[in-house]
Amino acid sequence: MLLIPAIDLKGGQCVRLRQGDMEDVSVFSDGPLAVAERWVKAGARRLHMVDLDGAVAGRPINVGPIHDVAEAFPELDIQIGGGIRDEDTIQSYLDAGVRYVILGTKAVTMPHFVADVCVEYPGHIIVGLDSKNGKVATEGWSKMSHHEVVDMAKHFEHDGVEAIIFTDIGRDGMMRGVNLEATVELA
Repeated sequence: MLLIPAIDLKGGQCVRLRQGDMEDVSVFSDGPLAVAERWVKAGARRLHMVDLDGAVAGRPINVGPIHDVAEAFPELDIQIGGGIRDEDTIQSYLDAGVRYVILGTKAVTMPHFVADVCVEYPGHIIVGLDSKNGKVATEGWSKMSHHEVVDMAKHFEHDGVEAIIFTDIGRDGMMRGVNLEATVELA
């Protein structure tokens, strides 16, 4: 089993949102690098990072802290999501030492893009499917699509993604555990 700790970034701080609400924020630290160091010292081999501001803006915002962590811990496999909507951003993160990029909104709105970048960057592309009542959300969870999670996952599996990250928005940040039923259905 691989446990993957997470650092969500908003305004350069490590935060936790409740159900993706950008106004319902708990700040855990002003120092993403120190938090990453704590995870590395605890034995983390991979780190999940999300640029929450970037997810809403549609472009990377918290680039500095992400690059700092990648530079400080080159042996750590970092997966980053939030605001990744073009190949230049993918290349920039990979050049900085990030191992995996997570596509969410772009994957849902332009699924052919995923197939293209899976060919261009094999083994580095993950798709994030964030769901509310079985439908996929986009743009930092601010918009709901008409796409079913399971259908999208099947599509991206055939495109050759490295992994799929599934989040049940209704459970996120609520400290109620995973939505086992939806997770099993997706698996």
